[in-house]
Formats: sequence, structure tokens, C-alpha cells
Amino acid sequence: MGLFNWTEKPASTLARGGVVGPDERLPWPQTTVMGVQHLIAMFGATVLAPILMGFDANVAILMSGIGTLIFFVMTQGKVPSYLGSSFAFIGVVIAASGYAGPGPNANIGVALGGIIACGVVYTLIGAVVQAVGTGWIERFMPPVVTGSVVAVIGLNLAGIPIKNMAPTNFDAWMQGVTFVCVALVAVFSSGMLQRLLILMGLIVASVVYAVLTNGLGLGKPMDLSGLVSAPWFGMPHFSAPVFEANAMLLIAPVAVILVAENLGHIKAVTAMTGKNLDRYMGRAFMGDGVATIVAGSVGGTGVTTYAENIGVMAATKIYSTAIFLVAGIMAIVLGFSPKFGALIQAIPLAVMGGVSIVVFGLIAVAGAKIWVDNKVDFSNNKNLLVAAITLVLGTGDYTLKFGEFALGGIGTATFGAILLHALLNRKA
Repeated sequence: MGLFNWTEKPASTLARGGVVGPDERLPWPQTTVMGVQHLIAMFGATVLAPILMGFDANVAILMSGIGTLIFFVMTQGKVPSYLGSSFAFIGVVIAASGYAGPGPNANIGVALGGIIACGVVYTLIGAVVQAVGTGWIERFMPPVVTGSVVAVIGLNLAGIPIKNMAPTNFDAWMQGVTFVCVALVAVFSSGMLQRLLILMGLIVASVVYAVLTNGLGLGKPMDLSGLVSAPWFGMPHFSAPVFEANAMLLIAPVAVILVAENLGHIKAVTAMTGKNLDRYMGRAFMGDGVATIVAGSVGGTGVTTYAENIGVMAATKIYSTAIFLVAGIMAIVLGFSPKFGALIQAIPLAVMGGVSIVVFGLIAVAGAKIWVDNKVDFSNNKNLLVAAITLVLGTGDYTLKFGEFALGGIGTATFGAILLHALLNRKA
């Protein structure tokens, strides 16, 4: 299938600020370091989601790595994307399992059965898309819709770092210090350092945080005790699924949200790379679906393509799928190593929040870039209204409930944009 047939670009590509496409790669040392950056970008959210559902975080990390490799194989190594824990499952998993937190979810098996059911539905949707083609995508998702949906992915997530990752005034200031550090690295460095702007900015901000807290006592000190006490190797706590009809019916419709997320992400990568990846849409859906089935079979959360990693690609202009192969393998290693997991978890919440602000903002700007590159005419009321309504639906997290199932921000914005454009386009 040509999974590993990347064209190698010289390391000097970094210094020249060149673009590295999905079917290209840098030398392995640089590719590996870029993989570390993507691993860190996804880590916070991928660990947070299972904690909120009472799942084992190490299993989630392990399955994110395995899921990414499954996705890589299913898409023939052509779609650059990382699969991490999906937040779309949190509400329905809590409802299905009766989890009240904190600690382990005593009824996790019932939730896992529902997650597997969702993965099956998602895989079947992918098979249909693969069979009938993607012509409908171009018809229903012109640039005004695509740009709006991509922008919404970043804007919908904006509240996470702003509201949930800065519990104190000091933390809010540290978020500011962090995104300034990232911006300074992005503008004033060059070559490899500039391409590692997220990782380098995070390291610099963490050092500043340690000096201000551990050194000067201005905030909550960095706690490295977990890193010291954590073993180098340890088996995650796997769990078996239990198939219960009510839970399966409650959780399976989440597949609709995953389709919306994956669709928007592939459109974002297509816009950034200039390579039309629509022909891999069905494979991407099936890869994500199979990865969700596998994750649910052993105690992991459902997975989805990660916006954080798309933001990193937008910043670095490196879209090589080789990076995600490396990141996936590293995540598998992390899944069996509490020591490495503790290292990432030792990163201050405020610093991760500052990095998230940058990453989510880059995604929003990528959506606007689609409008600019395709010369979307906003003097046309159809385009103006589609974009305006979609942005507010997603940013405000407009939610529609169908019984126990809730279609939130990204889902309502995606399908709302498609349906509204189709309605208004009837005049044409």
C-alpha cells in the first residue's frame, strides 16, 4: 500500500521555512522530535477526558497510540491526523453508567459496550461514504461552509483553556506568559526551534512557572513527586465491555458528532496542504470507527481526530504522516510507562492552557484562511448568513437534545452550516 514511501526532504528545509507535505518527511531525528511535539499537544485533553468519565488514563493514552496507527493504516498513510480521547462521549457515558465521580467508574463495562456500538455505526457510515464517493461533500460543503466549520472547531474549544485551565488570577497571568513565549519563539527564532514553537514555548513557560512558584512562592508550586514515585513500567487497568441495549442506544448516536469532527478536520488539512484528501474520507471514518471499537474493547474512551494536532500542523507547516506514526508509537510506550505519563502530567495546568489558546486560535484562523484563499464573497447575503450563524452556533456551543442524546456546538454548527447553505442555495 506504500505506507512508508515518503519522499525525504533535507533537514535544511526547516531553516528555509519550507512546507513538508503528507507524503514527505524530514530525516528521522527531526521527524521524531516533531512527533514529541504532537504527543504533548494531544496529551492534556486525551488524559482529561477519561478522568472525567472515570476511565483509566493510561489505557486512554495507549489506545490513542494504537488508534492513530490503525487510522494510519486504514488511510494508507495519506491523511495526517492523531486520534485522541473524544469529549463527545463524556455526557452520554456519565448518563449511561451513572458515574458520579471522582475515581474509577464502577459501571464502566456498560459504557464500553455503548462505545463499541458507536464505533460500529461510525465504521458503517465510513463504508457507505467509501462506496458512494465524496461528490456530495463538494456539493454540500463549498468554501464558505468549510471555512466556517473549521473556524468553529477552534472557537468552540476556546472556553476550555479560558474557563477551566486558569482557576486563579496567577494562573491566568501564566497563560498569558505562555502564549507570549510561544509567539516569541515563532517570530524571533528560526529553523528547527521555530518549527518546535509549541514545544519550546511550553518548556520556557514551565521554567518561568517554576521560578515564580517554587522559587518565589507566587502560586501553586510544580509538584514533581508523582514523577519521582511513578514506576518506569506498569500495565494499564484494562476493562471488559458489557452490552446493554439502553446504553448502546444512548451512546451509539455520538457517531454523528464524530463524523462532523472528522469531516471538518479533513477539510482543514486539505485547505492547509493544498492536497485534496476527500477520496480518503470514507477510509478516515472507518479508521476512526475501528479505532473506537478497539479502544472500547479494553477499557479505552472513544477516539476522534484531534484539533490540537491540526493546530500544530498549521503553525509548523509540517504535514508529514510520518510524524503521526512516530507519535502513535510513542503514545503506546507511554501507555505502559507511568513515569512518562507523570512527566507530562507535571506540566502546570496554566501552561497547558496557554498552549491550548495558541493551538485553538490557529485552528480558527485556518478557517478564515479558507475564505481568503477561495475569495468567498461576503457581499452575498447567502455566504454572509451561513458564516455568521455557523460561527455563533459553534462558539456559543448551541445544543439540541434528542431525548438523552445531545448534539452540541461543533455538531450543530457543522450540520447547521450544511443544511442552511443547501436551503439558501435553492434560490440559485
